[in-house]
Amino acid sequence: MQDNATEVTAAGIARLAGVGRAAVSNWRRRHADFPKPVGGTETSPSFALAEVEAWLRKQGKLAEVPLRERVWQQLVGHPEGPLTALVHAGCVLLLIHERPTVWLDAVAGSDERLAAILPGALDQVLTPRFGDAAGRAVHGGSPASTSSAVNAVDAPQAVNSARDARAVNAPHSVPTVNTPSTAPAVNAAPTSADVNSSPAGREANTLPPTPTVNTPAPTQPGSAPASAPAVNARASAPAVNAPAAPQPVNAATATPAVNALRTPTGPQLLPSVPLLRGAAELAADLGARQAFEFLLGRHLDANPRQYTLTPADLAGLMADLAGPARSVLDPACGTGALLRAVDPRPGQELYAQDGAPDLAALTALRLALHSRADVRAAVGDSLRADARPGLRADAVLCHPPFNERNWGHDELAYDPRWEYGFPARTESELAWVQHALARLTDGGTAVLLMPPAAASRRSGRRIRADLLRRGTLRAVVALPVGAAPPYNIPLHVWVLRRPDRTPATPEVLLVDSGRFAAEGRGGPDWAAVRDAVLDAWRAFARAGRLDERPGLARSVPVIELLDDDVDLAPARHLPPPAVADGAEQLTAVRERLGATLRLTADLTPPPADPAPAARWPLTTVGELARGGALVMRTGGNGGHARVPVLTDHDVLAGSAPSGTLPESEEEAVLTEPGDVVVPVLGGGSVARVVDDATVGAALGRNLVLLRPDGTALDPWFLAGFLRGTANNRQASSYASTATRLDVRRLQLPRLPLDEQRRYGARFRALDEFERALRHASRLGEQLVRGMYDGLTDGTVAPD
Repeated sequence: MQDNATEVTAAGIARLAGVGRAAVSNWRRRHADFPKPVGGTETSPSFALAEVEAWLRKQGKLAEVPLRERVWQQLVGHPEGPLTALVHAGCVLLLIHERPTVWLDAVAGSDERLAAILPGALDQVLTPRFGDAAGRAVHGGSPASTSSAVNAVDAPQAVNSARDARAVNAPHSVPTVNTPSTAPAVNAAPTSADVNSSPAGREANTLPPTPTVNTPAPTQPGSAPASAPAVNARASAPAVNAPAAPQPVNAATATPAVNALRTPTGPQLLPSVPLLRGAAELAADLGARQAFEFLLGRHLDANPRQYTLTPADLAGLMADLAGPARSVLDPACGTGALLRAVDPRPGQELYAQDGAPDLAALTALRLALHSRADVRAAVGDSLRADARPGLRADAVLCHPPFNERNWGHDELAYDPRWEYGFPARTESELAWVQHALARLTDGGTAVLLMPPAAASRRSGRRIRADLLRRGTLRAVVALPVGAAPPYNIPLHVWVLRRPDRTPATPEVLLVDSGRFAAEGRGGPDWAAVRDAVLDAWRAFARAGRLDERPGLARSVPVIELLDDDVDLAPARHLPPPAVADGAEQLTAVRERLGATLRLTADLTPPPADPAPAARWPLTTVGELARGGALVMRTGGNGGHARVPVLTDHDVLAGSAPSGTLPESEEEAVLTEPGDVVVPVLGGGSVARVVDDATVGAALGRNLVLLRPDGTALDPWFLAGFLRGTANNRQASSYASTATRLDVRRLQLPRLPLDEQRRYGARFRALDEFERALRHASRLGEQLVRGMYDGLTDGTVAPD
């Protein structure tokens, strides 16, 4: 079967051929035999990938298609959408990972033969790894322990009968092949491809207490891969994930348990066959696990607004706070970043649930490729449709949705999970906290990412107070700004433990890691955050208390927190840090300031000698670009790989690259030594010559890069004349709310190269003087702030 169903955009064609989009537009105009559009819109058409590749090869413009690019274009152009394509590719990659010889036998022959025999081959892997439709592990054609699904490669594991009884109702993804059951047939077509057809990913509130298969399912916050970032997604469900028949019903809640993953049928797999063959090639090159991570990560990076991510560093910190565990649950799993961060152990069980069928299926596949643990993934809103009410896990990790007003307050008023109090309508996060506690075994640990308001809202003070009195809440950690979305808010991590006994004099650990926030727009110093938080937590866990660490951590007796507000925000209970780490540090700052001021005095320009006004012949940047004396580029594209991004803010502040951009179909513009970067917004006269601190960065939005020919233009001469106030004024245009600079209209004199270098040396000396002034200003601010803090907290004497 030809890959005629896969479509590719003009940007994709440009990436295949290694050219810009303008070249693709020229080919369409100049060549009558260029493939005709088969979809898209008039302004953004799409083309059949097979026809495009054939045409490029015929023209000699496609010597070799990059394997990663081919597979990615097949995935994004899949007729059922990229999520269905990802699920199909993940199933086959798991087959290659577990049973490579089965795949080699299946792949030999036509596409039709491969699609016909793949469902049976996939059953050999999916059923042992994920269990049958009733959530039971399968071994030798008969049901086995629910808690220990027998792996197709590993030897059977021991049966834990106690856990068996608790987890018997946990739903799982693949129906058994040899065991009779009420599950639908393996290849039964789904009744609907629109399981999660809600227009917004967080429309969790449309579910009734007992959801039906075709009711829009909610999307829960979860996580993205290390490359990227999961969850509040507009997740349209692939057909493979839609259950086809009534599922096993949980007797405790009468809620249907919806499996996260079902074996796709032959007709469903047929359009995916070219992609599956390409994914197998990619697995031979990278490995099956890495191939799936690449495809999933690239999809998440290409759709940043559809997913709320849990960064890999944060997921690792939360997993470390939970500690080693044999059974771990994430009730809002997204794409599984939290469960993926759990340290593997023999006989480990990973339970996942998410309201978006596609995310739950991807989590199951991702975890199965990542570890040998038993993976049990289910679809459904964990608050309204808990798939495993009998589960008691050793640990729960969760990044729940924030600020959900209609999370089930009305229909869940008498739910037995509200052991610490019925959450108010505005306290959805406290509902997730109690759900996590209800799924823990005695002594088990839950770690949840929380908005800071949950620690202080008056509507939740009764529940917070009961969590404190009973010794359940063990720690509140304030993260630095930028740790996770929303990046402008310092989120909290709550550590809770289901008490097996109430301590006599309970204390709570409060940690504030805000000091480790990075300057500018970058993320925090995760190594410092991790070391500080884990060191404080482990010391507190051993002794039940922690000596005061000013400005960072302390353990607070519960009685001190049980006031009218029950405010748990760490910053309000921690002593201030020693001013600038002590008077000695203030002295050091003062000495550095003095040295910088002396340097600034040395760099001060000499007196200006009067001279008659020069009458040079002038040219413009636009004329120089047309004549080849310089190359002009605009920024704003993320490119194929993540690199530091130079922003307009960085140029104005003279700081290192601090921005980020999502992956783009366009190539990123990377800076080189001697480039001149000019911001186009704000009306200021600023130009920066790229140095060691900015070389290799991607050019951000609202910036123009000028790359002068060294034999015709001196970069410092160019940058200096571009900064002239009058020059910027005549080249600026004015809108109602902003000023924009037309860089092409900026002027500079026509001078010989030697004369340019004389001016360039003077401009460079001015730049050094400006940098010294800026550094002195920062040191002065640090000294003044430290003195104010020291005088007000008593660590510095007034005389």
